[in-house]
Amino acid sequence: MLTREDIFKHVKENYDTVPDYPFKKFPNYAVLRHKSNGKWYGLLMNVLLKQLGLDGNEKVDILNLKCPPELIGSFRNGRYILPAYHMDKEHWIILILKRIDPNLEEIYNLIEQSFNLTKKS
Repeated sequence: MLTREDIFKHVKENYDTVPDYPFKKFPNYAVLRHKSNGKWYGLLMNVLLKQLGLDGNEKVDILNLKCPPELIGSFRNGRYILPAYHMDKEHWIILILKRIDPNLEEIYNLIEQSFNLTKKS
């Protein structure tokens, strides 16, 4: 299972990103931003499964990432990659961290893709 600490460690080592917590109402919501332009490339939240249209009242960590619209349909697998939560569903997806398989290469590639899509051109 992938954890928020795994994500934070990965983005610190690879993008020199430290999570930002801008929401007083939601103190566990962490924004991943570019240092150069302040743009978000990820948003890590904890929400109820039912808020995602899934069965259950369990709170889970999710990660919103930007994705090219032409690839979103192929990535959404219904198990751990779904349409974005509180973001543009045409350009963003969510990952349900506790459902992610141990092979993290695909997830880290999605984070890199989001980072690259949102950096200053």
